[in-house]
Amino acid sequence: MTPSSIDTTVQALLTQGYVAQRELATAVFLALRLQRPLFLEGEPGTGKTEIAKALAAMLGRPLIRLQCYEGLDLASAAYEWNHARQMLEIKSGGLSGDELFARRFLIARPLLQALEQPGVLLIDELDRADEPFEAFLLEVLSDFQLSIPELGVIKAAEPPIVVLTSNRTREIHDAVKRRCLYHWVDFPDAQRELQILRLKVPGAGEALSRQIVAFIQGLRTLDLYKLPGVAETIEWSRALLELNALVLDPETVSNTLGVLLKYQDDIAKVQGSEAARLLEQVRVATHHG
Repeated sequence: MTPSSIDTTVQALLTQGYVAQRELATAVFLALRLQRPLFLEGEPGTGKTEIAKALAAMLGRPLIRLQCYEGLDLASAAYEWNHARQMLEIKSGGLSGDELFARRFLIARPLLQALEQPGVLLIDELDRADEPFEAFLLEVLSDFQLSIPELGVIKAAEPPIVVLTSNRTREIHDAVKRRCLYHWVDFPDAQRELQILRLKVPGAGEALSRQIVAFIQGLRTLDLYKLPGVAETIEWSRALLELNALVLDPETVSNTLGVLLKYQDDIAKVQGSEAARLLEQVRVATHHG
């Protein structure tokens, strides 16, 4: 059921385990009400994909996911003809020429699936696909339809809910952006990240949770190749619970940095004196907090 206000959107997403800022909830609410695709950009690990999952659960609709990658084409993204089945029916003599491209021979991929059943279409990491692929999307995003040369136009009876995400490894074309509502998804501030931890890792004590958030917020101020996202915050908290940690200490931090940071250069930069400095900051901040 579509939320009736921004406040109910915040609450409905929270019910699905997603802690949304008001600006994001506003974008989601408007995308649903205006029946416009929602384009989410931001650093990896800020929870863009999770929004689509929460939205599908919130509305009780299937999540139809198109994971983008270099070389993605129409056959993988939209549809392809089942040539083996066509040949089989031709050989059996049960097929006339004008039936060769009937709908039953069409294999639906995510874009076509989303037009034929009411769901939430997630076009994930669009920046990974080649630029020409974006042109394929324009008809779907504008008119919620797909033109198939051999068959005609397939139009959605009801506009699908579309969420596009990008980690901004390259710019997405203006023609795509113009057809969407746009929102930049940033790393959460300390208060929101603490709220996420309380929700996702309730077993972590309040003192440890505050220290974890303060440490990660400090990490994100450093010049690292890949900053830890919310997923890493949750994963690190679970790891620390498994190690029965009650507070952060230098040895535990040093031994578990690989849960937070995924590049050896980043780990080397943080280990030792940098980690000690951050821990001291954490101690002062949480002591006064």
